[in-house]
Amino acid sequence: MSRFDELRIFSSTGHPKLAEAICSYIGVQTAGIHVEKFPNDNIFVKLSESVREQDVFIVQSLHTPLSDRIMELLLTIDACKRDSAGRITAVLPYYAYSRTDKRDQPRVPISARLLADMIEVAGANRVLTLDLHAGQIQGFFRIPFDEMSAMHLLLQRVRELDLENGVVVAPSLGFAKRARNFAELLGMPLALVERRHDLTGNEVTHLNLLGDVTGRTCIIVDDEVATGTTMLRVAELLKAKGADRLIAATIHPLLCDGAIERFKQGAIEMLITTDSIPHPEETWSGLKVSSVAPLLGETILRIHKGISVGAMFADGHAQLGRW
Repeated sequence: MSRFDELRIFSSTGHPKLAEAICSYIGVQTAGIHVEKFPNDNIFVKLSESVREQDVFIVQSLHTPLSDRIMELLLTIDACKRDSAGRITAVLPYYAYSRTDKRDQPRVPISARLLADMIEVAGANRVLTLDLHAGQIQGFFRIPFDEMSAMHLLLQRVRELDLENGVVVAPSLGFAKRARNFAELLGMPLALVERRHDLTGNEVTHLNLLGDVTGRTCIIVDDEVATGTTMLRVAELLKAKGADRLIAATIHPLLCDGAIERFKQGAIEMLITTDSIPHPEETWSGLKVSSVAPLLGETILRIHKGISVGAMFADGHAQLGRW
């Protein structure tokens, strides 16, 4: 039984559609909130109802315009704290700045740590997120932190394709471990792509394939896709090495800066993903989306009721009572 009076779920402007789906799964209404941006770029937040001694969850996916999304989150947390909320959980389906988790060159910030500090100082008591790019970001927080994985949603979609002669491809050595786990669950072999970057770390200068993809259906799996440029370059390499079909799978579909148009013109026939981030208005028949709302909804229910979250994955797969 929760030690807080009631459950309240607020949605800022980051992903209201996902917040509504989470509330629908749980069986509650989205709590009222007003968010406004003034002509001077100041953001104003006001709660439409009291949260005194209540268990508050704030759903905000941190995507473009990123600075606005972050400020909305911080102001909403502060508003809940000043209204004497019993507990405040920041629900971040996508955690921004997750690639800047260390100093990889001189005179640069550790942005992921700074964001963590801001969320804590604003007044959050707990954080819930999905599939961090770097798991060590959990250690940046001094408050309880739940990182759930939506990889089972991608697995389910791939299994439904009933592929023969498939191979899972990690588009970088940094993703090799998670790609290996993905391959083992599918009963497929693993191939790796070694990427080398220029001194800025932004441009890929060299790609090298480790493994055999000749005549195979390749499933390129990664945690997020931004512009799609690198993933499509990996696809070109696989085609050049004799791959038959190319399918991509990712948790977080940032799909910015014309990514959808690139995928339409590229060699990848399908992108399997989730709704952790709102999709671009531009459509593509190859975009296959599974919702993370049941996963987040079940996790929120368990946190609120004070029961095990880890039990959902006791056998390596999500066990969702309402899914």
